[in-house]
Amino acid sequence: MIERAFLNVEASLTGRRWVGPGLEAERLSEAMAQMTRLPLALCHTLVKRGVAPAEAQAYLAPALRDLLPDPMGLRDMGPAADRFLAAVKRRERIAVFADYDVDGGASAALLLIWLRAMGRQATLYIPDRIDEGYGPNVPAMQALAAAHDLIICVDCGTLSHEPIAAAKGADVVVLDHHLGGETLPDALAVVNPNRQDEDGSLAHLCAASVVFLMLVEANRRLRAEGVAGPDLMALLDLVALATVADVAPLLGVNRAFVRQGLKVMARRERIGLRALADVARMDSAPTPYALGFLLGPRVNAGGRIGQADLGARLLATEDAAEAAALAERLDQLNTERRDIEAAVRAAALAQAEARGLDGPLVWAAGEGWHPGVVGIVAARLKEATHRPAVVIGLEGGIGKGSARSVSGVDLGAAVQRVAAEGLLLKGGGHKMAAGLTVAEDQLEAAMARLGELLAKQGAGLGGPGDLRLDGLLSPAAATLALVEQLEEAGPFGAASPAPRFAFADQAAQGRRIGENHLRISFGDGMGAKLEAVAFGAFDGPLGPALETPGHQRFHLAGRLELNTYGGRTKVQLRLEDAARA
Repeated sequence: MIERAFLNVEASLTGRRWVGPGLEAERLSEAMAQMTRLPLALCHTLVKRGVAPAEAQAYLAPALRDLLPDPMGLRDMGPAADRFLAAVKRRERIAVFADYDVDGGASAALLLIWLRAMGRQATLYIPDRIDEGYGPNVPAMQALAAAHDLIICVDCGTLSHEPIAAAKGADVVVLDHHLGGETLPDALAVVNPNRQDEDGSLAHLCAASVVFLMLVEANRRLRAEGVAGPDLMALLDLVALATVADVAPLLGVNRAFVRQGLKVMARRERIGLRALADVARMDSAPTPYALGFLLGPRVNAGGRIGQADLGARLLATEDAAEAAALAERLDQLNTERRDIEAAVRAAALAQAEARGLDGPLVWAAGEGWHPGVVGIVAARLKEATHRPAVVIGLEGGIGKGSARSVSGVDLGAAVQRVAAEGLLLKGGGHKMAAGLTVAEDQLEAAMARLGELLAKQGAGLGGPGDLRLDGLLSPAAATLALVEQLEEAGPFGAASPAPRFAFADQAAQGRRIGENHLRISFGDGMGAKLEAVAFGAFDGPLGPALETPGHQRFHLAGRLELNTYGGRTKVQLRLEDAARA
């Protein structure tokens, strides 16, 4: 049975069908509101997330101690923690080999900070994206093994059979979350919730969370010996940053990690993050948006187009002068990255459009495209087309690319399958993101095969899709108190979007702000008015339609947020869609 369009909006200004809560969800929300005395709008949000009335208060105040999984539930955790502690106690030489993105940098920083608190140091090694590529390589592992007793690979290593085998004379521990193959490398331990022999219950963890769990187990073992380990709660700002930046779903323990991590970050005690927040001109308490769009891209910038270890060094440093210098350099690199990205994005979109945007996969490849921005451009193509996207930079007959997926399509498994079939030189990742290397003469065949596999998962079946709404509100109901209560259901992000509400039959007056943004004031004629903002509205149909609406009335849809300006805080709507009433 097809759900009736919410407010009868079959095709909005952006071409989407509006879908609201069904009759059963409405009934459950009303029952929860009666039982808990929580606002109906908040109950709609909780019901949508599968929360029962008896669980509502616990959900709104998630306790990490209740949600934290037992680290020993992960395979190889015991050997990993034992070997790590043995190296600490015996003052062995430890090397940390990390990926060059935020998750890898945060994972490395967690280990470096923990070891420093125990009076130990470790060598940080992050491969150059262009010269070495992703993950362990044979020369680097051989060199590290010659000078160290233990190598810990974080956010990488699960598929690195040959490089790990080359680490003669040193033990290797892998702490990762990328999709595992049928066989594991010959490491002393491979702790990874996405190993094929895991049950998948912790598959949503990023690498930094896996590292954190190993440190939880290490602390537990120290405590059993009567030794106090370092303060792990103070490290949750790094876990939160990695979770959001790696687009891990904000469900279960991830939600608790981010929620508690934001509180830790708000204290501004980590020198590196404080310096980075200052150069990013963050003037309010940290939010998932700030982690994903202000801090994350700057930490990433070193690995994308600069020196690969800058981000990890910033996150781990205790030197204020070094932090300020690293943050400034990363901010500069991020500006350069945006310029490079804009050029590649324009070329990639033109190529993808010429190839056609109606298939199960959107892809583009270009000579000399910087490998540091292909992942971001793939994400932009995915957002623009609502399809999995691959963007590849070609050089010397070899293409190195990144892929991004849409909800419900396991891209990592498909890429790994194409690699196993020999059409890719290598490839792997997780459900929402993957990396690949391909010979230029195999490019067309590899993308065709990848498209076939993604089509079997349902990729490319729809356009913009439905706009799912949590319910209906009036401007008078959109109060500061309501928004603050809705925030308790967060944090919001991947797999846990912020609640979206519709405002029916509103008289709206809009004006252009800046080059292509829109600010409107709207009301239902009952007295209360609300302001809304739509960024980039004039890049699509919303701006032209709402700038001078005359006597027309509109249904408006978006997410409520708090806007603080000049010392005053008020509610505004982040407008996402509209339809003529």
